[in-house]
Amino acid sequence: MDKGSKSFALASKLFAPDLRERAWLLYAWCRACDDIADGQEMGHGMTAVSDAPARIEAMRALTARALAGERTGEQAFDALGIVAAECVIPASLPFDVIEGFALDSVGWQPQTESDLYRYCYHVAGAVGVMMALVMGVRPDETDTLDRACDLGIAFQLGNIARDIGEDASVGRCYLPRDWLAEIGIAPDAVMADRAKLAVLGERLADRAALYEASARAGAARLSYRSAWAVLAAAGIYGGIAREVARRGARAWDARVSTSRAQKLRWAAIAAVDAWRAEPAFDRTALWTRPRTSNIS
Repeated sequence: MDKGSKSFALASKLFAPDLRERAWLLYAWCRACDDIADGQEMGHGMTAVSDAPARIEAMRALTARALAGERTGEQAFDALGIVAAECVIPASLPFDVIEGFALDSVGWQPQTESDLYRYCYHVAGAVGVMMALVMGVRPDETDTLDRACDLGIAFQLGNIARDIGEDASVGRCYLPRDWLAEIGIAPDAVMADRAKLAVLGERLADRAALYEASARAGAARLSYRSAWAVLAAAGIYGGIAREVARRGARAWDARVSTSRAQKLRWAAIAAVDAWRAEPAFDRTALWTRPRTSNIS
């Protein structure tokens, strides 16, 4: 687990043992899909791949077999089958995640801010919904599931802000075209003007903070151990976006990360916050996940 995301590894250890194991099973599938799509290993060494459509189709086929209760011979996909059956995760959610990889495979880029959020839903928000179901949130608890989705969106906005340079190196850009036009940045030269780019980095951080605040309100409805883990993750991953904003034009000189000491600090803060009453946050102004698996 530590070979993939050290942040997830630490936060997940705060879950109750049975829940922790299910979270790891779900994470294993997410990690495997990410690695297949980007030609990397345990989240490292992203490369441009020449057979992206075939990789996506293989991912879909393995996922469909796992969700049907078949053994696939691939541990990560078999893990998804186990946790989906135990927690009654609808098939639409894993396939929504795969749709995010499919968008990447055809060089998709967001035109508007709404497009950006829809992409974040696919690659992270849908995972947040699945995690909420793993934690025992009922399918009819719509607002709580929306806030679980919001946490995934917050995480992804932070990742996008951090990885602008890395993404550009393989021909990707997740900054909305209308944002780029507004600030005067060419879509094929996003790294050319760091001062202008810093404005958009801060904007991403501001948006991430709103979605994180919504998610924190939802976390208060969980059991103590689950709330502790979720709030720790919110602090750890939220720190990425905050650090990008703090660094300004220097944000992409070196990869933003959180130290072990910082992770432990957020875990300690979350241990206290998890006891507190639900913070007030009206999310009606935020983009909301689709109610069906279809997306354009």
